[in-house]
Amino acid sequence: MLTRRGVTVSVAGLAMWFVARLIGSSGLEIVGIGLGVLPLAAWGSLHFLRQRVVVRRRLTDARVSPGTRLTVDLEVENRAASPSPFLLLEDRLPPALGRPARLVVAGVAGRSIQRVSYTLLPQARGRFGIGPLTIDVGDPFGLTRRRAQLADRDELLVTPEIEDLSRPPDAATAANVGTARARQLLRTGEEYYTMRAYQQGDDLRRIHWPSVARTGALMIRQDEASRRAGGLVFLDNREAALGQSHSASFERAVSCAASVGLLLFRNGFTVRLATSEHPAALQTEEKFLDALAGVGHGRAPSLATSLAHLRAAASSEMSLVLVAAPPASQELASLVRAGTGFGPKLAIFVHPVDPATAPPSRKVQLEARATQASLTLARAGWDCIVLSPTTRLLERWHAPRERPLASNA
Repeated sequence: MLTRRGVTVSVAGLAMWFVARLIGSSGLEIVGIGLGVLPLAAWGSLHFLRQRVVVRRRLTDARVSPGTRLTVDLEVENRAASPSPFLLLEDRLPPALGRPARLVVAGVAGRSIQRVSYTLLPQARGRFGIGPLTIDVGDPFGLTRRRAQLADRDELLVTPEIEDLSRPPDAATAANVGTARARQLLRTGEEYYTMRAYQQGDDLRRIHWPSVARTGALMIRQDEASRRAGGLVFLDNREAALGQSHSASFERAVSCAASVGLLLFRNGFTVRLATSEHPAALQTEEKFLDALAGVGHGRAPSLATSLAHLRAAASSEMSLVLVAAPPASQELASLVRAGTGFGPKLAIFVHPVDPATAPPSRKVQLEARATQASLTLARAGWDCIVLSPTTRLLERWHAPRERPLASNA
């Protein structure tokens, strides 16, 4: 199609030809005809170049964490013998990733490749489709333009925010508090371990160097209790509890589930993931993060069905991690019964709104519900952590317990 410049040149050529006919100037008439034909010639050159330009997209990483800068490389290949004309590339992006990326390629030499790139900085977890890619091909004079769209799409997966619970947030924090909490949840001891060969993805901090020196091969120290035990991470993703997806409380809960789940994985546990809508299913570390990256709020009115599924999956060799909003008083008895068959139990309660910014009456209600839930579960052998939507789990993980908790059954 003609650009604004092309329309202007065509109109000017037609007007010049008309004026030349009126005054009888043959030279001016030739110039007018030339200006009128020029856009048609430019359109013909673009039509000839159809299917000669190929663009391929490549992401530096298809799975990133929030706040990680990502580079998207576009490889423009000109399969024709002559140089390509002016190219304008527009890569469509979802609103969560920003505006569509627009790049200009002045020209690609014949039978050669030129690379351009742009960067993304995703801030929210989720699955995002990048594409399709639109190519606007223009002639050297900018008179015509032809648009083509490539249907290829690439998926970008942004995992939840993950906090490293194995180390304190700062040097001034007592590391032994978080270590004790982890040992209670994982039921491991440094004196009980077995040796196995290193596998890709293992925590390098667990390499047993005396065995490496003796055998010449990388060996991993694996706690005996971890080798046998499993963990179940239950995320109460009901809208009635934590609010809608991408709210502050919902995202904090998803981050907590991912952080504790990754701690279990890195200590050799087999991990299952359950939500208020889906029963527990065995996960790999990659599938676990993928599932949490795409989880949204659920519509279930209560936890009754989910707690029944929890009781069915209970095992004394399995640790239970509950991530939810502080439950109502009528749900506490069912929650205690559901956790009876498990080994170590950890409850992470995330307030649906920040008590510090809530009205006084609402603040009292939120704190009373969290206190009642923590005391009730503590008597049943649970370890409880209460967070506001703006509080990081790492800060409370290494904080001293507010009151003694009963020993696990």
